[in-house]
Amino acid sequence: MITISNLSKAFGSHQAVANLSFTLQPGEVLGLIGQNGAGKTTTFRMILDFIQADEGTIAWDQHPIDANLSRKIGFLPEERGLYQKQTIEEQVVYLAQLHGMDKKAAKVALQDWLDRLQVVGKPGDLVQSLSKGNAQKIQMIMALIFEPDFVILDEPFSGLDPVNAAIFMDEIQRLKDRGTMIIFSSHNMDNVSQISDQLLMLKKGRTVLQGPVQEIRESFGRTRLYVEAPHLTKSDYLAMTGVNHVEAKDGGFLLTLDSEAVGHSIFEAVTSNGYIPAFSQQPPTLAEIFKTEVSTND
Repeated sequence: MITISNLSKAFGSHQAVANLSFTLQPGEVLGLIGQNGAGKTTTFRMILDFIQADEGTIAWDQHPIDANLSRKIGFLPEERGLYQKQTIEEQVVYLAQLHGMDKKAAKVALQDWLDRLQVVGKPGDLVQSLSKGNAQKIQMIMALIFEPDFVILDEPFSGLDPVNAAIFMDEIQRLKDRGTMIIFSSHNMDNVSQISDQLLMLKKGRTVLQGPVQEIRESFGRTRLYVEAPHLTKSDYLAMTGVNHVEAKDGGFLLTLDSEAVGHSIFEAVTSNGYIPAFSQQPPTLAEIFKTEVSTND
């Protein structure tokens, strides 16, 4: 278990992270979100001991993360960086050995990873011959090939197309299933919602949201309502009490409500003539909550 307690870091007068606390259990995924500059990367660097915290503690099963435990951490940095003149195998195998992996075993595992991540390239290819997406896959392999017990992924989906993002998601799920502790940051709220057990949102270094993803969504109320009722128009919905906003979507209308209680009266109104194809009342999406929290004044 990873335990972060009251972690703080300032750079001069700028408070990068303030009183951050959370725990991460084996097999659990924590989605760390926030605007650029919110404190996510600073948090990762403190956990990895790249920079020292001003206050607070970082523990792995109640022990400080020493050099031995650090070898069990896989890290994919936001800043991509590979040696262009070296081969894929040279870089991956070297890093795997630094984390305690046998050289021969690393070479065998590398080919399996290249196949699983659908890398267009061979172990002996120079990194400079790879496309941006394939180079990113190599960095993902470097972070995971030694089967770490704790993984930190800083914007792993940045620049990936949907197919390759899905491949990365599958690997994160595989790690989760084998009991790996995972923290990842992303600006793609769909990915965060899909894979995260816990969510933590930072704003100017301070925690503004924390908890299970669905609980956070539900705390904002079921104020988003999707309706398909062919006999009703946008004007009809706008005329209903408690409806703040209406937009056409996927053959129906998406309504924003004053409160989730309004849904009862709307249901009675739209079904007064009988069957309708769709009526789904949901809490706001994580993307909508993110926008709300970002725009909220301190």
